[in-house]
Amino acid sequence: MSADWDEISFVISSRYRVAVLRRLASSPATPSQIANDADCSIAHVSRALHELRERSLVDLLVSEDRKKGRVYGITEPGRSVWERIEAENLV
Repeated sequence: MSADWDEISFVISSRYRVAVLRRLASSPATPSQIANDADCSIAHVSRALHELRERSLVDLLVSEDRKKGRVYGITEPGRSVWERIEAENLV
């Protein structure tokens, strides 16, 4: 289990990124489902998704053209980072 510490630090420095990864670790979801489950605003979730996607920790599972019903999932590197965060009790 070799998750990169830069990625771990990046995730745990934002409670919104933590909330998004925590939610996606259980199953793919739309931004509104994540916001609802994590009890935070859709704007925060959207920003966190964008940041996590730039680092390839989450991925858009539907066509880029879709504006509604966009479903996101965690990537293998994202899962590795999340498992390390949980194993080390970092959140």
